[in-house]
Amino acid sequence: MRRFQLLLLATAAFAPVVAMAEEATNAVSELQVMGQRRGYTVETVTTATKIAAPLEDIPQTVDVVSGAMIQAQRALSLQDVLRNVPGVGLASGDGQRDQVSIRGFTAIADQFVDGFRDDALYFRDLSNVEQVEVLKGPASVLYGRGSSGGLVNRVTKKPGGNLTGLALSYGGFDDKRLEFDLARTGLLPSVSGRLTGAIEGADGYRDQQFLDRKALGSSVAYAPTAETRLLLQGDYVYDRRVMDLGIPAYRGRPVEVEPSTYYGAANARKVDFVRSEVWSSAAVLEHRFSDSLSLRNGLRYYEYQLDRNSTLPGSVNEAAQTVSLNRSNVQRDEHGWSNQLELTHDVVFIARHQLLYGLELSSQTKEAVTYSRTGIATVDLFNPVGPVLPLAIAGAPSASTLGRFDGTAAYVQDLLSFGEHWKALVGVRYDRFRQKTDQRLAGQMDLARTDTAWSPRAGLVWQPAEGHSYYASWSRSFQPSGEAFAVATNNVDIEPEETTNKEVGAKWSLLGGKLHATASLFELTRTGIKSTDPVTLTLIPIGEQRTRGLELSGALDLGDGWRGVASYAYMDAKVVRSLARDAGQPVQGKRATLTPKTSANLWLSKGFGDRFGLGGGVSYVGDRFANPGNTVVLPSYVTLDLMAWKRVGAVTWQLNVYNVTDEGYIVSAHGTSPNLNVPGAPRSAMLTVRLAY
Repeated sequence: MRRFQLLLLATAAFAPVVAMAEEATNAVSELQVMGQRRGYTVETVTTATKIAAPLEDIPQTVDVVSGAMIQAQRALSLQDVLRNVPGVGLASGDGQRDQVSIRGFTAIADQFVDGFRDDALYFRDLSNVEQVEVLKGPASVLYGRGSSGGLVNRVTKKPGGNLTGLALSYGGFDDKRLEFDLARTGLLPSVSGRLTGAIEGADGYRDQQFLDRKALGSSVAYAPTAETRLLLQGDYVYDRRVMDLGIPAYRGRPVEVEPSTYYGAANARKVDFVRSEVWSSAAVLEHRFSDSLSLRNGLRYYEYQLDRNSTLPGSVNEAAQTVSLNRSNVQRDEHGWSNQLELTHDVVFIARHQLLYGLELSSQTKEAVTYSRTGIATVDLFNPVGPVLPLAIAGAPSASTLGRFDGTAAYVQDLLSFGEHWKALVGVRYDRFRQKTDQRLAGQMDLARTDTAWSPRAGLVWQPAEGHSYYASWSRSFQPSGEAFAVATNNVDIEPEETTNKEVGAKWSLLGGKLHATASLFELTRTGIKSTDPVTLTLIPIGEQRTRGLELSGALDLGDGWRGVASYAYMDAKVVRSLARDAGQPVQGKRATLTPKTSANLWLSKGFGDRFGLGGGVSYVGDRFANPGNTVVLPSYVTLDLMAWKRVGAVTWQLNVYNVTDEGYIVSAHGTSPNLNVPGAPRSAMLTVRLAY
């Protein structure tokens, strides 16, 4: 199967490369044109409804980070992108993957690409990303399990137009990155193609850290008629780096050490690395029978391999001012596919109905083998000198499982327009999700469970005047035991958790569409949360977490060079009912981890014609807690970034300076441990040269 994927990737990549031999066009690249036309504002999305719908018609919060915004900030990771989104908390993801919390709830498995689930545990690359859309609140009605606080959907670059784009960056910590983006139409009759990619190498502000990354994305579109289009895509991402889970805590706060201080092996580059490889391919066929009836079938297949080796802080002895180190080796090998068959029907019966009927089938196989040892060494808390360690841990594995996940789902959605000022969005989905775990260790029994769930959503929109939209909505989702991991003995008998969202909000389009603003008030409640009984130490489904919050965001594009985005979030996220204890403290009544009560972002730029421009942004993140017991606080911080660009012909020079004031801060943490807190990067700069024609 992997050979087929690589063949598809090579085939899709071949045509645009051959087309490079053609005479280059002098037209401005499609990316630049789109950036100039849209700037930082986006009016239409597909993530919330799986059909193209104006943001003002959607009774739910959707935040979009445009490609122009990603380029202006020279964001190189999904974490860099999502700091622009209100209500998103950053997690370290075990030092091996992109992970965030949304509205106080972990979104570990809520990553999507073009509407397909992408829950493999790896760091995504942005070279093939057009924009990032974050849907807030439960989304099981269209996407199935998960999504308590929301989901993240990456919209990839597709064929269309002719462009040749190259970008070369060099920055602090010896960060070197080359990107390319090539697109051609008319390769063959009715065929267009696009090829994107990146190569990056860096050291890092953390001792021992390094980065070795390669990405390649390709797509070919075939449109034999105006009614039919076939899109083939192939992607490959390789990422190798030191697995780094940060620094421990002392007396309720992260230890005060230089941000470079590393708590791991002295030979970390050889024994503390994490390496991941992801191959994926997709085929999407769309056919329009008439102006009111169309069919779409999308199929995606992926393979993922992980080799994770880590040494990390364990327990802290505050009296002795030491910290123990733990070590693990984890290998993952998985593959899976999903197929979405969807029919859209636009019909008028009393009201206008934009109907979506869907059937989704999916299957995943996930194999994991874990070796672990605790207390392999003890180092000074403030001046750690790591031991030289072997790569492999001797002895038998502590866990070895083969998990199988099979899903079947059917859903229906109706976007109604009735009267002059009213719209409604209603939908429901039925899921059957089966999990099976083959235990590979002697003396352990195989496990299995099957869950069924209904996921409804309903919302009403009032639009009293053009550019003014007010809404109320309610939705529900489910989170099965295990969810993205193999079901285990301590959760196999537990029913799925359930999340409900109540939300009211407003969306405005002002100044002739140059200013878009949103405001939302919401209450998210997740029940049946799994907690550990402090007496029997068994996992039981008693627990409830609730987030009440306010989110504000706005995007500005005045057309005379001024562009900007701003956001603010207030979240009262706490565990309202639980038997669990953490670090000697009851969890009940505590704030949700990694979730600041207040956070805000502002980015503003000014372009002076097509010659040069300036920009900058400030980010504020309030106090967060590192662990469920709230015994370690991650202090609030403010960072300032600046940007300037200059265009000479087809070449653009761009300089980004990050953390201008050299603020010391903790950017992310694990969320379950007090001693795994990742320091943010000190002041640095990056120079980028772009060629586009």
